[in-house]
Amino acid sequence: MKISLHDVAKGRSGQALPSLSLEFHSGSVRFALAETEQRPTVLGLIASGRMRPDSGRVSIDGTEDPKALRRRVALVDAPDVSDPHPDIALAGVVGEELMFAGLGATPVHARRWLARLGFAELASVPIGNIDPAARVRILCELAVLRKGVDGIVLVAPDRHGGRPDGWWRIAGEFADRGYAMLVIIGGSAAVALERMHSPENGDAR
Repeated sequence: MKISLHDVAKGRSGQALPSLSLEFHSGSVRFALAETEQRPTVLGLIASGRMRPDSGRVSIDGTEDPKALRRRVALVDAPDVSDPHPDIALAGVVGEELMFAGLGATPVHARRWLARLGFAELASVPIGNIDPAARVRILCELAVLRKGVDGIVLVAPDRHGGRPDGWWRIAGEFADRGYAMLVIIGGSAAVALERMHSPENGDAR
């Protein structure tokens, strides 16, 4: 699967999102730079087929098909769109996502799922207090439980603090499992990743 954004922009004179082009594909992870409070979420919505750009186009495997894009690409942790409320206990977040995936979603199911992932001790902790790397791992694992998901757009993991190499390594592991991974980050995190990994054009695969 290959997702291509061709000169997409949003808002008058690109105020919500200036014109940009990028690609991400199965088995790879790349980052995209988007700064200000609004732009990371706008880019995430466009890249996952949940918002139409005002100019430019988005294609999946060479075809403009927003419905297929929404079905196959999960939008993870986008502020004010898909991020869980910080005060909700992790087990509650897990239970809700298990329900959306059509799986058993009782508190017992949620705790068992967390235990299999190695996070049993975090079940009662508000998700806003979870370590950033653990948060990314858990939310991405929940996203790929949904049938037909082949890619993830992860929005602004750097806003939670912590070292970028933690959540970047996890994104790379999902790419190694065959998923198309796009991570939308701010400038400071981009500089840190470039210093640590020197990914050519933001692509580490």
